[in-house]
Amino acid sequence: MKCPFCESQEDKVIDSRVSKEGNAIRRRRECLKCGKRFTSYERVEELAPMVIKKDGRRESFNADKIRSGLLIACKKRPIETDKIDEIVDNIEKKLIGLGEKEIPSSSIGEEIMAALKELDKVAYVRFASVYRQFKDINELMDEVKTLFEHKGTPKE
Repeated sequence: MKCPFCESQEDKVIDSRVSKEGNAIRRRRECLKCGKRFTSYERVEELAPMVIKKDGRRESFNADKIRSGLLIACKKRPIETDKIDEIVDNIEKKLIGLGEKEIPSSSIGEEIMAALKELDKVAYVRFASVYRQFKDINELMDEVKTLFEHKGTPKE
């Protein structure tokens, strides 16, 4: 491990412990050349799938895109940021857990829609209006009617 202070590769591990989340090992190290201490983390490398966009382009999976879409949909709604982070983490884990090398963006969109439907109906309709690209108000109204038929009154 290269020392962040002097760039020497000579160090010793002083302490190792599992991180709070349990998904990494935290190691305290001491550089044998300059004597300064630093922390390193050891994690399992998770291979995120490539995302196949609607136009056929491929790009690396990016959880921040899911997060930003959720934040826009949930803007000015009584939804905690922790809940949004939890949804992002759950979707990311599910997609990585599939073990697929490529995933259509529509699959990610449907996962987001399902999570929002349970979380907040207004946020769901906001996201659906962009994701489903409603052509007119009638398509939007049909989506809202479907919400009422399945669950009763939407959450406010």
